[in-house]
Order: sequence, then structure tokens, then C-alpha cells
Amino acid sequence: MTNPSLLILAGDGIGPEVMAEVRKVIDWFGAKRDLKFNVSEDLVGGAAYDAHGTPLHDETMARAQNVDAVLLGAVGGPKYDDLDFSVKPERGLLRLRKEMDLFANLRPAQCFDALADFSSLKKEIVSDLDIMIVRELTSGIYFGEPRGIMDDNEGGRVGVNTQRYTTNEIRRVARSAFELARRRGNKVCSMEKANVMESGILWREEVTWVHQNEYPDVELSHMYADAGAMQLCRWPKQFDVIVTDNLFGDLLSDMAAMLTGSLGMLPSASLGAPMENGRPKALYEPVHGSAPDIAGQGKANPCACILSFAMALRYSFDQGPEADRLEAAVEKVLADGVRTADLLQSGTGEPATTSQMGDAVVAALEASL
Repeated sequence: MTNPSLLILAGDGIGPEVMAEVRKVIDWFGAKRDLKFNVSEDLVGGAAYDAHGTPLHDETMARAQNVDAVLLGAVGGPKYDDLDFSVKPERGLLRLRKEMDLFANLRPAQCFDALADFSSLKKEIVSDLDIMIVRELTSGIYFGEPRGIMDDNEGGRVGVNTQRYTTNEIRRVARSAFELARRRGNKVCSMEKANVMESGILWREEVTWVHQNEYPDVELSHMYADAGAMQLCRWPKQFDVIVTDNLFGDLLSDMAAMLTGSLGMLPSASLGAPMENGRPKALYEPVHGSAPDIAGQGKANPCACILSFAMALRYSFDQGPEADRLEAAVEKVLADGVRTADLLQSGTGEPATTSQMGDAVVAALEASL
């Protein structure tokens, strides 16, 4: 049996710094848990543009299609703000998602006990929070045609984006949500705007079809997306798995992220259909951006990127117990008071550097043996 393969695309800004800490964790699992990976690295985003004049080289895209999982750091930065839209760093990430057909974006919102006071909501509302948002990622208004900015023949311009969904696109992401719910609290809430959008009506009907015909054992509820946003702020622990479209998922997952207190703690997974070896096409990345204002200063929090690797262990490599081990190591480090600057409240001590946080996680892993 060959070792599973990982392609690391560190990207821009703090991406290389946080990914260096993930490499420490990967190396630990290889040395201490006999869980070895064939790791390769390449460029994406602004780094790829600087080297090749494109945010994702064709050869890199081909490599991404032929590995077991891709780990991505972050893309973008002010250096690239004036580039044409077609070659902006973010287009590299969008191409990966589209061509790998990564239709299900998994965004957990979990509040670690040690960070409950960092949320803008009361501690009793967010303590022990553990929800999963499943966002459809390859269709909807971000990809629908027609789109563009054009003259309106009246001396002005009109901007057009098209919200479009098919039966298959809705059903396959709904199945992902129901499968996840079976491993969690067995509840799915589907969110759309069926009261004002035909695509929302279709979304509700197709999610209901999947529920009735394939997952009747899972509890299903429906909620308008704006009401869902309100309920996430009011009482988020009522939810287990939320499934929604590309646009609403983008908004709702960022809202849920801030319930936990820090973007620096939040991972994500983007999954597609199974490959010949049974593993899904997969890309894992932290939710945070490239943070160019702190890049190269050792201030970045690597935990979201480390936890993204934990998601890879769970969803790509069927290593649930090892994913639990890594998540528990991160939680122990936080409970022990090791914090990067984004996790420190004013006057509470010296922040750990990016490297020190990574070393602390590895030490906690070592202590778990």
C-alpha cells in the first residue's frame, strides 16, 4: 500500500507561516503514529501569479486532480488589487473548487471552552457550541450565467448575476448534509428564500425529496435564510447541521464563525464525489484570509490550518480517532493558556508566536501517547 498523497498550496500572506506548523504536525503523525503521507508543494494565488502570470498553473491544477487531498493556506493581498479580475489570486482558489467539482463546503463552528469569553455573545449562548454549515460551493449566483456589467442603453450600466440551481446540484449537497447529520445530532435545517425566489422553492422541494426518499430517519426543518441569520445570533445551539446555497452559505458561515470568537480557529473542508480509491475529491483550508498586515511577523494563529488537517484526517483518510487526538491537543494548548495575539485579551500576558503555538500542539500530541 502506498502512502496517501497530500498537495500543499501555502499561497500568500500568512499562508506559508501557518502551513509550516501543519508540516510539523504531519511529520509527528508519520513518526509517532505510523501515519505517513507523500507530501508535495506548489504555488497558488499571488505566489503563482508572480511565478507564472496566472493564479493557478495548469500543471498545478492537474496535480490537484491526482492527489488524495489538497491543503491550502490563503490567497490574496493588496499587492494584487489592481490586477485584472481574471487573474486575481482568488481566481486560483475558485478554479480549484470548480474543476475539482468540490460541491460541498463544510464549515464547522465549534466554540472551545477556553475561548467562550471571546465571543460577542453571552457565554451561556455559545459555550459548547458545535454546529456544521454545509454550503453548496460550485453553482448558484457565483457561477450562474448570464453575468457581467454592461450598458443599459439609457446612459447607465447594469450589473447582472444569475442565481441558478439544478435538481442534481441540490440533491447531492443535501445528501452530504444528511450523511453528516447521521454522525452528529441527526438534525438538518435547510435554509433558502423560498418566499421570494424560485430557486429557493426548488431548493426546498428537492431537499424535501431527498429527505423523504433517502433519509427519513434524520430530522429535517426548513428556515428562510434571513430568519436563520437571526436565530444563529439568538440561540445557535438549536442547530446541528445547516445546509444552504452558495450565497447564503457564504454569509451564514461567516456569521457562525464569529460566534466562536476568532476566525483564527476555524477550519473548512470542500468535498466532491468519490475517486476510484473511494476517497472524495477534497480541499482543506482555514477560514481566515491571508492577513498581509501581519505576514512574516510570526503573529499568525496556525490553529485553523492545523484543524483543517484534522478534518482531512477525518473525511479523506478515515482516521477519526486521530482527528479527535489532534483536536484535543489544540483544545489542551488553549486550556493551558498558550495563545497567539488574536486570542489574548488586553493585559493578559505575552502572545505566543506562530512557531511556538505549533510547537505547543506537537507537545500536546506527544503527551497524548
